[in-house]
Amino acid sequence: MKAIILARVSTEEQKEAGNSLPAQLLRLQKYCREKKLSVFKEFNFDESAWKTKREEFKRILDILQNSKEITALCCDKIDRLIRNFTMDLALLEELRRAGKIELHFPSDNIILHKDSPATDLFRFTIGVSLAKYYSDSVSDNVKRANENKIKNGEWIGKAPVGYINYEDEKGNKAIMIDPRRSPYVKQMFEMYATGDYSLRQIEGTMDRAGLKSNTASPKPLSISMLYHTLKNPFYYGMMKIKNELYQHKYPSLIAKNLFDKAQEIMNGWHKKPFKYAAKPFIFRGLIKCADCGCTITPETSKGHIYYSCTNYHRTHKKRVYVKEADLLKPIYELLDSINLPDKKVKELVQDLKQATKSENRFFTNTLQELRKEYDKIENRKSKLQDDKYDGSITNDFYDKKFKEYTEKQAKLMTEISKHDKANNQYYITANTILNLAKRAREIFENSEVPEQRQFLNYLLQNCQLKDKNLIYKLKTPYDTVLSASKCSNLLPGSDSNRRPTR
Repeated sequence: MKAIILARVSTEEQKEAGNSLPAQLLRLQKYCREKKLSVFKEFNFDESAWKTKREEFKRILDILQNSKEITALCCDKIDRLIRNFTMDLALLEELRRAGKIELHFPSDNIILHKDSPATDLFRFTIGVSLAKYYSDSVSDNVKRANENKIKNGEWIGKAPVGYINYEDEKGNKAIMIDPRRSPYVKQMFEMYATGDYSLRQIEGTMDRAGLKSNTASPKPLSISMLYHTLKNPFYYGMMKIKNELYQHKYPSLIAKNLFDKAQEIMNGWHKKPFKYAAKPFIFRGLIKCADCGCTITPETSKGHIYYSCTNYHRTHKKRVYVKEADLLKPIYELLDSINLPDKKVKELVQDLKQATKSENRFFTNTLQELRKEYDKIENRKSKLQDDKYDGSITNDFYDKKFKEYTEKQAKLMTEISKHDKANNQYYITANTILNLAKRAREIFENSEVPEQRQFLNYLLQNCQLKDKNLIYKLKTPYDTVLSASKCSNLLPGSDSNRRPTR
């Protein structure tokens, strides 16, 4: 059988560690010799699996599509191939089902072909999911680092005009006032605050004075750049990040009262911000009309909650209302359907453990402690339920403690799923997912409306209302759990649109 070797790295650490391109190529070449695969193409490239444009990968897909023979695509691990369920995965799955390709992952001990069993497909899907969790955890680490910088008053990114970026004697990045441009920026605020100068007049003044941007290729400030400069609170000591103000540690260029005066001139009058206090509805903002695409909005009438299309495009002749209780019926049916029997959960988890036995050298004490704490809370929840049935505690106390334990477990689950070795230990997260699916209805019923809405948003996607029926698609990996519960040999996305049973 012909074979294509694919090796890829996306970070500097991977280049230097055992996942370097040469190391991957050596392992894959040895694997192909042992399996008597004839390698006719080798690809190795350095780019992120999360980018939308990957020219090298597109070349591989073109070769696979146009090949007249069955071709094996060999990658060291699942996450070296792809990290999320995109059109690329759908195309690979289509070629696999047609018998045109096989997918080989030596380090993961997985070979996928057109007759692969449900267990292998499940392992592959979980592997992709956990690779995405790994990518998300890296992103979270960057976010946390940025959050710490913000708390310390450090600006993330390029300094605004009037300031310059530099490195101090210790090599730390810092910002200082630009002695050449800062006087002109201050003059801009002073001129505008008088109310006697327009942006265009200030633009002309600054252009004649020779003020230019602090970019790599300095250019005169346009009216748009002037506008954003005059709206930037950085100059009086605050930095604006995602519409939130934080105090920075750098010297101020102007006084706040000068900035406020400029804003008063720009706005023309003072406006008070209006905030809409949204009422707690389970499906608020989650459902679209299947006919016109408008949002399905909730309202209350005589103690009941109803949902209807806004009919903004005037597609419907009359407004049709659906009770929230009717929309919840298929949700409860779904939560019951993804509840796998204990025997099947144990079998799947055991298969995953056996398949990844050689990958568990990196299992850390931190993760063990998290699992231990999670199981301890699970035991408390079990005892809590027994106490409720025995009548030793009230229902209110049970609901309060159950919610508290569930929230703690949710936080622990977040820590587990974001563990930096998650991609080598995906059977653990698979176990958690399966057990979470098993308790899905219990969690949903014992949560407050905001948590229920968040839970549905986590579980479902593409929710639509069609003829009073709720249509939805399960998110990964719960579509795989649903397939496993029915012993279906399907990957997510093949046919996971479901409708309520009548």
